[in-house]
Amino acid sequence: MKILVVGGGGREHAICWKLKNEKDVEKVYCAPGNAGIADSAECVDIKDSDIENLVKFAKDNAIDLTVVGPEVPLVMGIVDAFEKEGLRIFGPNKQCATFEGSKAFSKDFMIRNNIPTAKYKEYTDLDEAIAEIDSFGYPVVIKADGLAAGKGVVIPENREDAIKTLKEMMADKKFGEAGDKVVIEEFLTGIETSILAFVDNNTIVPMESAKDHKKVNNGEKGLNTGGMGTFSPSELWTEELANDIKVNVLDKTLKGFQNDGLDYRGILFVGIMITKEGIKVLEYNVRFGDPETQSVLFRLETDLSEIMNAVIDNRLSEVEIKYTDEQAICVMLTSGGYPEAYEKGKEITGLDKLDDEIVVFHSGTKMSDGKLVTNGGRVIGITAKAGTVAEAADKVYENIKRINFEGMHYRTDIGL
Repeated sequence: MKILVVGGGGREHAICWKLKNEKDVEKVYCAPGNAGIADSAECVDIKDSDIENLVKFAKDNAIDLTVVGPEVPLVMGIVDAFEKEGLRIFGPNKQCATFEGSKAFSKDFMIRNNIPTAKYKEYTDLDEAIAEIDSFGYPVVIKADGLAAGKGVVIPENREDAIKTLKEMMADKKFGEAGDKVVIEEFLTGIETSILAFVDNNTIVPMESAKDHKKVNNGEKGLNTGGMGTFSPSELWTEELANDIKVNVLDKTLKGFQNDGLDYRGILFVGIMITKEGIKVLEYNVRFGDPETQSVLFRLETDLSEIMNAVIDNRLSEVEIKYTDEQAICVMLTSGGYPEAYEKGKEITGLDKLDDEIVVFHSGTKMSDGKLVTNGGRVIGITAKAGTVAEAADKVYENIKRINFEGMHYRTDIGL
C-alpha cells in the first residue's frame, strides 16, 4: 500500500512511524509533515485543510489509504470529498465529525442516549447567558460551541470572570464563529481520564489506556496546554472502571450512532471525569489524541494499517488487536512561554546523542538553513518503553539532559 497521512504534528509523526515498517506498506507520504516526520515519510507541501489538492495528490499518486490526523479537515468534510472520488480514507465523515465540531451537538446526543454527563444549557443570546449564569454555581465551565484550536473551554471561578468570558466569546468573537453559540456546564470535581477507541458501524474497541498531563507545570499547576506528556497504561485503569466505561459510555455511544443512522467509522476519543457520583463524559473528539497517541501507538503490536482497513470495511470485529506488555511514556519539550506567547526558530541540539531505544516524535519543528529549529509551542516528545512507567520515565529524563534549545521547558514529574 501507498499511504497518505494528513497533518503535521506529534500525533501524525507517531502514525507515520507506526505505518512505516508494516508488512503491507510500501510508501508513506505526509501532508504537510514536519522536520521529524521526514525520517518516516515523504513530506508533501500541502496544508491539511487544502482538501482539493489533497484529493488531487491521492489520485495522481494512486494512494491506497489516506489517514486523517487533525480535527479541522474532518469537520470540513475531507472524508466525504475523498469518498466521492472513490478513494479510501480513514476517519469519520463530516456529519459524524460534528461530535467534535459542536459541543452542543455532542451534549444533546449524550442526554438523548442516557450517557452520563454534566448538566448543561446552550446559549446564542449573550444577555440570556449572563442572566442564567449563577444557576450553574462556581466554578463554572463555559465552552465555545465550535472548534477553537483546543482553547475554547474556560473555567471561571466567579460571576465577574464568567461574564467577562461570555462577552469575550459571544460579543468580542475571541474564537471567531466558534463562539456564536456557547455551552455552559456545571463544574465536575474528580479525576480526569480519557479513552481512545476504534469504531465501525458494528463494533467499538477501546485501545490501551493512557494518562495525559494537561497543566504546564509540575503537580498539575499552571495553565492548561495541549498536553505536556502521557504514559500508558494509566494508573487509574482497573477492570471495574473499564467495564463501567464499556457499558455506560462506549456501548451506549455505538447504539446511539446506530439509532441516529450515523455512519461512524474511525477513531473516537472520549474525555471522562471520574466523580463521587460515578463517571461523567466531558467531551467527544473524533481523532487520535495528542500526545496520548505517542504512548498508545508505541505499544501497539498489530499493524495499524490492518485495523484501519478493517474499520473502513466494517469488519473491525475480525481483527485481533494486540499491545506489548511493556509500558510507555512520552514527555513533551515545549517553547519558553507556552501555552501563551513564545518565540520560534530556536536551534535544537543533542538529538544525535540519544540512546538508540529513545524515539523522538516531532510536534513543532522545521529545518532552517540546514539546522533543526523550533516551530511551535509543543516542540518534541521524548518517548521510551520499559517494564514499568517509572523505568521508562528514568530513561526519558536521562536522555532529555542531552537536548537543548533556548527557553526549553518540560515537566519533570510525568510518570513519576
